[in-house]
Amino acid sequence: MNANTRITISCTDRVGLVSDISGRLFDIGANLGPTSFVLDQGRANFVTTCELPDTCPITECEAALCELPMEQAEITVEEIQPAPLLTRAPGATHMIECSGIDQPGLIARLSEIFIEFNANIVQLAASATDEKDARIYTTRFAVAIPADRAAACLATLANTAGSMRMLFRFEELK
Repeated sequence: MNANTRITISCTDRVGLVSDISGRLFDIGANLGPTSFVLDQGRANFVTTCELPDTCPITECEAALCELPMEQAEITVEEIQPAPLLTRAPGATHMIECSGIDQPGLIARLSEIFIEFNANIVQLAASATDEKDARIYTTRFAVAIPADRAAACLATLANTAGSMRMLFRFEELK
């Protein structure tokens, strides 16, 4: 899923609230991503990132949610941008991309390698997509790697990515 919308609703709590909100989002074709609901001193707070279909603009989504029976409701529906594709980054010597099935600690494990080689991350962009039966996570690093350590750093990254069953590629920037 490529989330394109963040929805935040704060209102007075009532029985059936989560069902009504999630049902309405289902009705308009939203595909929910990470979602949370919490009660705080009688106030209900529902937050989700989701993918709205092209047939449902943000204004229509917000209008549909405003029709729900909610007291003292504050509703925010806003567009969010996916992580940018990195093509160039000032100060970077290499563009590195690792892609594969999403797994816990992926960015932490890869970024720890840079410390070992005194390489500095200049920019980072990560995104996830659902493909077939797997969630594919792609991480792009723009990194400044000292020239005398670049070969060893890239080899270590390639080995680590391989052990995690990820595709690894890099481009040296000139």
